[in-house]
Amino acid sequence: MINLEKKLRAAGLRPTKQRLLISNYLFSGSHMHVTADSLYSELSKSGVNISLATIYNVLNIFTSHGLLREISIDSSRSYFDTNTKKHYHYYYEKTAKLEDIDIEKLQINPLPEKRNGFDVSSIDIVIRVNG
Repeated sequence: MINLEKKLRAAGLRPTKQRLLISNYLFSGSHMHVTADSLYSELSKSGVNISLATIYNVLNIFTSHGLLREISIDSSRSYFDTNTKKHYHYYYEKTAKLEDIDIEKLQINPLPEKRNGFDVSSIDIVIRVNG
């Protein structure tokens, strides 16, 4: 069983009540993709009383401290991924679901050239599926 308080402290975060509640949902099972709205809905169904603003704040703090990875689908929709390892995604437009793609299953070759002397630090790919 993962010690959520230790996980938060290791990331440089104070384990507040709200952070622990959200951590318990996000990090106690398999990897998942959530939006702030979907997380709010799930927590509310479980009887957790927490504001949507608090959820947004915690998700953004977790992302900035490396506990989550944000995937922007468009200007109005972002998902937060508990799998922070390098990987890509399928986005199913009809169901608005994300699915992981193993990085070895999709190769980019050749990689883009250096731009203005900078190396490519990462590549984010979302393949949109009409399904």
